[in-house]
Amino acid sequence: MSDKKRSRVTLEQVAKHAGVSRATASLVVRGSPNISKETRKKVLQAMKELGYVYDRVAANLRSQRSSTVGLIITELDNPFFSELLVGVHEALDQEGYTVILGTTFDRPEKQDALLSTMLEHRVGGVIMSPVPGCSTEMLERLRQWDIPVVLFAREELPPGLFDYIGIDNVAGGRMAVEHLLEGGHRRIAFIGGSPQSSVWKARRAGYGDALRTAGIEVDDTLLVPSATTRQGGRMAVKRLLQHPNPPTALFCYNDVVAFGAMLGLKEEGIVPGRDIAVVGFDNIQESALFQPPLTTVAAFPEKIGACAARRLHERMKGDDGEPKRTILQPELVIRQSSGKREEKR
Repeated sequence: MSDKKRSRVTLEQVAKHAGVSRATASLVVRGSPNISKETRKKVLQAMKELGYVYDRVAANLRSQRSSTVGLIITELDNPFFSELLVGVHEALDQEGYTVILGTTFDRPEKQDALLSTMLEHRVGGVIMSPVPGCSTEMLERLRQWDIPVVLFAREELPPGLFDYIGIDNVAGGRMAVEHLLEGGHRRIAFIGGSPQSSVWKARRAGYGDALRTAGIEVDDTLLVPSATTRQGGRMAVKRLLQHPNPPTALFCYNDVVAFGAMLGLKEEGIVPGRDIAVVGFDNIQESALFQPPLTTVAAFPEKIGACAARRLHERMKGDDGEPKRTILQPELVIRQSSGKREEKR
């Protein structure tokens, strides 16, 4: 009995147990539609009874085609990435891919380690949100792999090297600040995010465009970078409240920062949406449920994930055309957190 446990069950054993040929059993484990329900049921039952585990890596080597995809994100705590994962998985599941997920926590060395691990697992392609400051060494390694790479959400690598799917962050930043300006606000802060990030730079550009168009000079003392977390937003707003001429409105790098900022305001007895207006970015599901409900810029994470997955599938199927850049247009979702200046006491 112990010898049986130690030895790996083969597909031939499964086929014999089910009373079918090895070729038929192989078609079943690979999900072929050209198998009757009865035969599929027999093979699956045999696999279960014998404890057969499909060796996907070995199968990929035999077929010279990998059905495994690497997915690299920066963090799991941000619901933006959770919603994006839904889009990726739904699109790839339809095509029969297996996804290996890795998280970089915005650390280049962690990203490099993940890419190496995925190469060892012989992934057929990678979808990734790159960390700021990617090394030329990493770029060279990606080229040497000779597998498709699709970037999403961040443009940290030189344009034109890989396919990219993302949102128009400049337009999103502009529409957020224009909304606050229309509400009578003139002292508008931009909080959260890292100035090294391509996304921060783009949203900062939209913020500046809107202010300058309104004849307002950008006040650098109202730019407060922070971690893209609730605590980051909370600490950023506490700093701003010490300003000799504090803002009347906040444009936040993302919704999670906005949640933290509103919690920080409440701790100081300041009512978000009445005393200070707040606008976020992403429109994650929680933004409609927060109190007050958050005005935000919709970035469609699930749609970005699905687009990235479909693009990678096209590449893995043989599309070798020039890299494509797909930019989705954001939308402003107005809720109660962005009160007008004239409504204040």
